[in-house]
Amino acid sequence: MMDDWRRLTAEGNLDGLLSLLSDDVIFLTPGNPPITKQDFAAGFREVAAKARIESTQDVKELRVSGEIAYAWSHLTIVLIPNDGGKRSESSGHVLSVYQRSPSGKWLLARDANLVVGAGNPDRV
Repeated sequence: MMDDWRRLTAEGNLDGLLSLLSDDVIFLTPGNPPITKQDFAAGFREVAAKARIESTQDVKELRVSGEIAYAWSHLTIVLIPNDGGKRSESSGHVLSVYQRSPSGKWLLARDANLVVGAGNPDRV
């Protein structure tokens, strides 16, 4: 799922990303109020219109217990402006919580993203 997330992000595939989220997903980012699924979609559209998003992820820990799983990772994000402007890179830790849907598919339910600039579409 994490590989799919990075691939879909780089492709700018919002519909694909939304299919990986629970309906009640919450993203927690520094200095911002909690971000809902609809907020995420709006922010992704805004950033993807201005830049390609590439990322690498080093999973430090992954635990699964029944219908819940969590992953602690170090994430690096590179924004490549569509207008040829200067690339920007930021990195930080992320704690993600997943839940198994009734169909058996894992969905992102909660995400605490400590990457500098996370949740701020104006950073491009």
